Amino acid sequence: MKLLRVGAPGEERPAVLADDGTLLDLSSVTSEIDGAFLAGDGVARARAAVEAGGLPELDPAGLRVGAPVARPGKVVCVGLNYRDHAAETGAAIPQRPVVFMKDPGTVVGPFDQVLIPRGSVKTDWEVELAVVVGRRARYLDGPEEAAAVIAGYAVSNDVSEREFQLEYSPQWDLGKSCETFNPLGPWLVTADEVGDPQDLRLRLDVNGTKRQDGHTGDMIFAVHHIVAYLSRYMVLEPGDVINTGTPAGVALGLPGNPYLRAGDTVELSIDGLGTQRQTFAQA
Repeated sequence: MKLLRVGAPGEERPAVLADDGTLLDLSSVTSEIDGAFLAGDGVARARAAVEAGGLPELDPAGLRVGAPVARPGKVVCVGLNYRDHAAETGAAIPQRPVVFMKDPGTVVGPFDQVLIPRGSVKTDWEVELAVVVGRRARYLDGPEEAAAVIAGYAVSNDVSEREFQLEYSPQWDLGKSCETFNPLGPWLVTADEVGDPQDLRLRLDVNGTKRQDGHTGDMIFAVHHIVAYLSRYMVLEPGDVINTGTPAGVALGLPGNPYLRAGDTVELSIDGLGTQRQTFAQA
């Protein structure tokens, strides 16, 4: 099932993209797609409503698509999780997941404008597979338990400011938590529909030029391992988002370091999870 939220910022309504491409209003089923919806029987009720028919159709023309999950409690990120990306940045292959936090307020819609921070000269892109947590998780015992707490997956752009991230602080938060720095969506695709999260291709273009073309099978730490690992050190709550790392092809690792400038357009996609497109502007 493909769940999404549509409407102006702060006024989004829940919706589902049916198999025939019809956009259906879920407002009669739930007021929001959030942690409470995911933790309860919300997905089951939404699926039953679609199968029963009768949900009103929405005209997608001119309708903004917001982030598919409202108000994530936290955004947890894993860095250097693809061997080719670690190599291009000159970093050693990590022995344990490299974990950092990103301000959940960075989450915006998949087609929203992204702001280049004032003083930035090294704003960069990162296409990533995002995991959305569906059940409270602590001290999970292995991949099978981890799989059971995942509500679904989405496309994420872990936008980064490399000077802020790597030169201004020994921690990465400054370069990861600038406003609008985490477009998410367009859909939350339920885990049953995605299947194997280690069999997805990721792509990203900048101004029509291919920059990233990777595969989740090349992750150093697989999705289910990451979820179980994190649960040993923090409680994962329904609606939390986990960014699982990016493949090679970021500006930091490319010749000439072609960092983003105002007016640049980034388009990114993951198999079965949809496509994002953002134009960058100066804050």
